[in-house]
Amino acid sequence: MGLSMLEKVDLSKRIDDGEYKDLVDKLEIKMGELQRKSWKMQLPIIVVFEGWHASGMSDIINRFILPMDPRGFRFHTATSPTDEEKLRPLLWRFWTKVPARGQVAIFDRSWYRRAIIEHIEKNNGKGLERCLQGIRSFERQLADDGYLIIKFFLHISKEKQQQRFKELEKNNGDLFIVGEDEVDYANEYETYLYTVEKILENTDSFRAPWTIVEANNRNFATVKIMTAFISAMEDKLKEVDHKSVTETTVDLFPKEDLPGIPSLKTSILARTDMEKTIDKKEYKKKKKDYQERLRHLQYELLKRQIPVVIIYEGWDASGKGGNIRRLAHRLNPRLYSVIPIGAPNDYEISRHYLWRFLKEIPPAGRIAIFDRSWYGRVMVERVEQLCTENEWKRAYREINEFEAMLTDWNAVVVKFWLHIDQDTQFERFQKRSATPHKQWKITQEDWRNRENWDAYREAVDEMLEKTSTTYAPWTIVEANDKKYARIKAMKTVTEAIEEKLKN
Repeated sequence: MGLSMLEKVDLSKRIDDGEYKDLVDKLEIKMGELQRKSWKMQLPIIVVFEGWHASGMSDIINRFILPMDPRGFRFHTATSPTDEEKLRPLLWRFWTKVPARGQVAIFDRSWYRRAIIEHIEKNNGKGLERCLQGIRSFERQLADDGYLIIKFFLHISKEKQQQRFKELEKNNGDLFIVGEDEVDYANEYETYLYTVEKILENTDSFRAPWTIVEANNRNFATVKIMTAFISAMEDKLKEVDHKSVTETTVDLFPKEDLPGIPSLKTSILARTDMEKTIDKKEYKKKKKDYQERLRHLQYELLKRQIPVVIIYEGWDASGKGGNIRRLAHRLNPRLYSVIPIGAPNDYEISRHYLWRFLKEIPPAGRIAIFDRSWYGRVMVERVEQLCTENEWKRAYREINEFEAMLTDWNAVVVKFWLHIDQDTQFERFQKRSATPHKQWKITQEDWRNRENWDAYREAVDEMLEKTSTTYAPWTIVEANDKKYARIKAMKTVTEAIEEKLKN
């Protein structure tokens, strides 16, 4: 049988101390220059260090970060998850550490080590592939948003690992700390060799490549890492420079409709029956019934540690707030939260747009209700041109992947579009303007958005078409009659949770 990928790596390479010092002095100056330039050009950078236990990772990382300005980077160690992290998806704890533009995040072990230890059983090919698919999506989304991702795997031979284990034990065993959940990974080199190689092969991409670092000699490993980091930085900064120039050019060939060809677009919203209503007596009866069922269901969700994510989108004045209040009327406030989403602040804008929503994902067993959501990317940001066409078109896939991560984590995802017609919206706007205690609900921006009704309707139709999936389907709620809309929403949530509990 032939040698595997890692077994073919030449681990005899070394650099003596004298040569190392000369090389590192020059590399440190260059790293400092590039870090300052990346801050000026607002380039976000993620550096991942993975490798075998006893590969010298802590020493090598320390050598790597010493020449860097500490104001420009954050260092993260991926240890065993906290109690809070155990209640959320694997990638949640890493999404929350995504750096702002111009900053560097350095991960001493990362989502890869934790994936192996927490989520991948030995010889479980399906579990491994699903986990890697989520990781590939995570890295691609960041790379597409302009992040530079540099990944290093520090490789040593099994013999070198055993030698270092003995040296550490002889000198001071406390210096080598292995968490209880990492004991197998630390001691079963050959068992994990195939899994490690499969991960490296399946997550090596153009935008997030792996660099295998021969780490039997720490001088050689340090120089290779610093050199690779500098090379990647220089290439990315050139790309950013070039992009900033090309994006300022004028579009000489604007899109135009073909003459004499009628519109071939179809509308999901146009097929909605806006005449649906419910009488007052039936409304009261069903409202009480569903609120009582939801009150009991939330305790069952807590018992089984099943999270629920409910998304409310809809036209201005479609009744989202009132709908949410009726849905949550009998719920225990300790077990649910309502997250109102407005325009992002400067701190949030400096990161990937999904970052601020990942922070709000509920722990297992809780319910999160989003009053507007990540779908702003493909609606308001699209229509108001707050992001580029490439960014909002790319978001359809990113959102589907994001919601797939939630459902893979065992979450129930329910999405509502509250639909009203223009006449109903106009009547509600006028009523709000004429009612003193409701005037705060209406703004000039709401009136202005009415002028873009057709553009928003086109965006909503495309959103419904491209992001209604088998695992996270959209429910269109006919909301001209607020009472009918409230009952439909409560019914949909109740049945979705009951179906999940059955399975």
